[in-house]
Amino acid sequence: MAKINSVLGSIDTADLGFTLMHEHFMVVNPAMRLAFPDWINRKTIIADIVKELKTAKDNGVQTAVEVTPINLGRDIHLIREVAEKADIQTIASTGFYYTEDPFFSYWSTDKLVEKLLPEIYQGIQGTEIKAGIIKCATGELGVTQTNKKLLEVASRLHLATGLPITTHTEPSRRNGLNQLDVFEAENVDLSKVVIGHCDDAFDLNYLEELMNRGCYIGFDRFGMREILPSDDERIEYLLRLLEMGYENKIVVSHDCSNHNDFAPIEEFHEAKTRILPDWRFYHFPRDVIPILREKGVKDKQIQVMTIENPRKIFENRRPS
Repeated sequence: MAKINSVLGSIDTADLGFTLMHEHFMVVNPAMRLAFPDWINRKTIIADIVKELKTAKDNGVQTAVEVTPINLGRDIHLIREVAEKADIQTIASTGFYYTEDPFFSYWSTDKLVEKLLPEIYQGIQGTEIKAGIIKCATGELGVTQTNKKLLEVASRLHLATGLPITTHTEPSRRNGLNQLDVFEAENVDLSKVVIGHCDDAFDLNYLEELMNRGCYIGFDRFGMREILPSDDERIEYLLRLLEMGYENKIVVSHDCSNHNDFAPIEEFHEAKTRILPDWRFYHFPRDVIPILREKGVKDKQIQVMTIENPRKIFENRRPS
């Protein structure tokens, strides 16, 4: 087993347990937060996240992988406080979202890598907390020139450190395949890659093509009914993949944001309460697993997706 970086110190992969592989505690525009001191209510946000994570823990979750990238407002101090108060193992990320920030045009790939390496070897935001996973993303525009650079940054961070890579994709554009093309060109170990949001893709050929190239896929948006495909549809496709024997290539999560300023704050929280009542860190273990069992999924298959696959993804990395 390998030692890996968590927010509260080094842990052994054998102790990861039930792992949610793609979550966000808070997504916030860092420039707006800097400009407007009242942009967030930090105390309330932390209390809400802790409450949900404690419920997740009561339902068997042992580790949460927090994959908010730098330019979506990753706040390592908030992440650490949440991990401490919820008493849950938490892994933080380094890396960039696909948004084409102006400075990306003028920084070389290697300069960006050089800037991020200390987040893995030394610590994030002046702390001793080291990133344990690399995040990157591709949006609806696909792999643009800038996006290719950011995927190359993630690739070279992986090659330098052995950390796994997890991604955001737009499955309707099938751009997980384009991400793999860049990773392969950079000699990334695809068995350390999770292509995200694949449960939004109702295209078995696409999902099989991804997995057959060696990566894992994320069924990581459970609870996003109403605005995205329903859980019934996600479960239907998950069952089909399990019948085909692909449980050893799937990880699960919610892509949950307890706080997100993509919409005005009050609108986001009203929508989450009224439209997305199941979009919580505890939804999969509490609500989805019983449905899977009723439909004939074996406990061993659930264990593979929630415990064994995350452990394998984090194993066999270079020591930091």
